[in-house]
Amino acid sequence: MADHSDGTPAGSHAVARAGRSDVEKFQDPGLAPHRLRLADTDPRAAKRAERQVAILFGVSVVGTLLFFIAYFGVRLDDTIATLRLQNLLLGLGVAFAMLGIGTGIVHWARALMPDHEVSEERHEIRTERDRVAAQRIVEDVLEETGIKRRPLIRNTLIGALALAPLPAIAVFRDLGPLPGNALRHTMWKEGTRLVRDPTGTPIKASDVTIGSAFHVIPDGLNELEHGKLEEKAKAVVLLMRLNPESLNPSPGRENWGYNGIVAYSKICTHVGCPVALYEQQTHHLLCPCHQSTFDLTQECKVIFGPANRPLPQLPIKVDSEGYLVAQSDFHEPVGPSFWERG
Repeated sequence: MADHSDGTPAGSHAVARAGRSDVEKFQDPGLAPHRLRLADTDPRAAKRAERQVAILFGVSVVGTLLFFIAYFGVRLDDTIATLRLQNLLLGLGVAFAMLGIGTGIVHWARALMPDHEVSEERHEIRTERDRVAAQRIVEDVLEETGIKRRPLIRNTLIGALALAPLPAIAVFRDLGPLPGNALRHTMWKEGTRLVRDPTGTPIKASDVTIGSAFHVIPDGLNELEHGKLEEKAKAVVLLMRLNPESLNPSPGRENWGYNGIVAYSKICTHVGCPVALYEQQTHHLLCPCHQSTFDLTQECKVIFGPANRPLPQLPIKVDSEGYLVAQSDFHEPVGPSFWERG
């Protein structure tokens, strides 16, 4: 008989081959011994863990309340410090609201819910008993969580879950003005002077040279006491001057500019970011958020990016003193186009 003790697969029996009866089968190791936790043996530890879970759910409630205090209680003004304070409090509120619920549930599961492993045999599903079996499973889960026997945890969890979605509802509701008249009408009207942002200095046609760009707001905006930020978000425009021969106005818009000076809404029609980059060689306006690009020579037609609508144009003219003024308001809604417009 050949000696295969040289370590080859055929002789060392390191490889099992089909048909061999001496291949040992893997044995079922079974479940590891269950180790009781302190809360399983000490009622005081269980009560302490229950209070800790309730405190975490209470932290979630406090976080939600902090969000609403910051959202409705911090009055915004023109200073960046106030805006930063509100953003800080909003972030902390949402963080505590979410983390309180999450860590509370995790601590509840690890300290109080049953943690023993269960091994069950697969069984045939009988459709006529599905409802009864499902009901029994739900009842077993409720019993194992102890939610019926621990009213403190149950009540604080219900309170935290009831309040947690409210910040999201408030944020989504206040993302911006609803479509319709709110975005169709701005502070611009016939005779309103174009003034520099933020100084409020009126602009003469002679101040605007070819290749220059001005960030412009309507005269009187800085004097508003209420709604200044909202009105500015809708009315701010970019003012530029090109060679009149480079412009290609559509029929009816030939007189919307003055000697190559044109004004367009600064709010991108994608999601409302400020269009602030002007490339004077190509006459392109670029939105820095998602790179939507508008061609100034073609009435700010979209030539690249996710925006699907040109920037609205503000008709302008020159008054008797040589200052640039609006002929009217925008002829279409300003801002993003992600909703239906009437």
